[in-house]
Amino acid sequence: MSHTPAASVTPDYDIQVVRQFAIMTVVWGIVGMLVGVIIAAQLAWPALNFDIPWLTYSRLRPLHTNAVIFAFGGSGLFAASYYIVQRTCQTALFAPKLASFTFWGWQLVILLAAITLPLGYTSAKEYAELEWPIDLLITVVWVSYAIVFFGTIMKRQTSHIYVANWFFGAYILTIAVLHVVNSAELPVSMWKSYSAYPGAMDAMIQWWYGHNAVGFFLTAGFLGMMYYFVPIQAGRPVYSYRLSIVHFWALIAVYMWAGPHHLHYSALPDWTQSLGMVFSLILLAPSWGGMINGMLTLSGAWHKLRSDPIIRFLIVSLSFYGMSTFEGPMMSIKTVNALSHNTDWTIGHVHSGALGWVAMVTIGSLYVLIPRLWNRKAMYSTKLIYTHFWLSTIGVVFYIASMWIAGVMQGLMWRAVNADGSLTYTFVEALSATHPYYIGRLAGGVIFFSGMLVMAYNVAMTIRCPEPRDLPEE
Repeated sequence: MSHTPAASVTPDYDIQVVRQFAIMTVVWGIVGMLVGVIIAAQLAWPALNFDIPWLTYSRLRPLHTNAVIFAFGGSGLFAASYYIVQRTCQTALFAPKLASFTFWGWQLVILLAAITLPLGYTSAKEYAELEWPIDLLITVVWVSYAIVFFGTIMKRQTSHIYVANWFFGAYILTIAVLHVVNSAELPVSMWKSYSAYPGAMDAMIQWWYGHNAVGFFLTAGFLGMMYYFVPIQAGRPVYSYRLSIVHFWALIAVYMWAGPHHLHYSALPDWTQSLGMVFSLILLAPSWGGMINGMLTLSGAWHKLRSDPIIRFLIVSLSFYGMSTFEGPMMSIKTVNALSHNTDWTIGHVHSGALGWVAMVTIGSLYVLIPRLWNRKAMYSTKLIYTHFWLSTIGVVFYIASMWIAGVMQGLMWRAVNADGSLTYTFVEALSATHPYYIGRLAGGVIFFSGMLVMAYNVAMTIRCPEPRDLPEE
């Protein structure tokens, strides 16, 4: 069984909130990636913080991660899920006013993050740095999101629930549980709290949350996006609907238990570390199943890669998904992790997934979505989409190659010892050797960021102009 999405929005659907989230996805993408470029420059030339406390790396880095994950990625997921659930269920959103609240509430969360994080208000938990008042607001917005989404599923006009909605539903429920459990904290003032969990238990719960923020927010949600927009742009049904269901159940059953691989060689019990490694290795199968399913959806339509840059975005994003979901399980193996842990190899891995997979599938999906939301025949300029595609692809490759080389080099230099057992290199020598690759990383980030500016112009002109400036050649 398969589903071929309709081609345009009808007046029966609630598209205003989808439009709002789609625009803010582009806006927050630019903001979040600009902060990323700034901190990449600071790592190469530390004086660029100008001795201003709220411009230091330690404060801007959590702002960057929150902006690209929750502002850019989150807005994209809201837009895609609200659009897709209406189209596939053939009904308008349940509680449209509550849907509008989720937009304004989510933007308020982002705004508060942009204020509090540079000021140094943080819980110091990776991807969960926001303090308790904002955590409460996130919970209210997320519960509202769940009510709108599942309410729409319940009032659907079709008996079938398309697989994209399975992924969206799983990500919404799981993120709710992760956020509430990991954010359990004891407030001591308006902007300061302490975790409710002690020591190693706190670390375990944090990385159960941290890895599944990747697993469900940055994987399951965007797979829902992939399962809708790849078929719609390819003009073909999903390659194997049965495989998509197997992919779904295998992924959500296994992903939850891979978090301990972030805590190898720590105070966490050794058996827990090993169990996390085993589940991480098993994850390769469902991840590649989904990647293959998405790619083979183009069977019989591979020629479209020559003439359609949007298909290129979507298929290359799947390539990066496959690559990063091979690299992750490999890095979870303890002997490999002994080399990679705490090096820039990890940063390269994260960004091959974040830029190569998440950002590129979001960008491709938006290029499909924007003309439909404003009833345009196509984007303003296909040539600009080609330009954006190459800027994104080259930028990602520059970034991750720099970090891979730097990371492996760091790991080897840190573990090198002389015949008498003393360290061969000092930490400063390793840092000095890394410096050229930090400049390479910055170059990749600037190239990728410039692509987002091209996209913003193309989107603005698409909304402003009723007719596309150029069309792809057949």
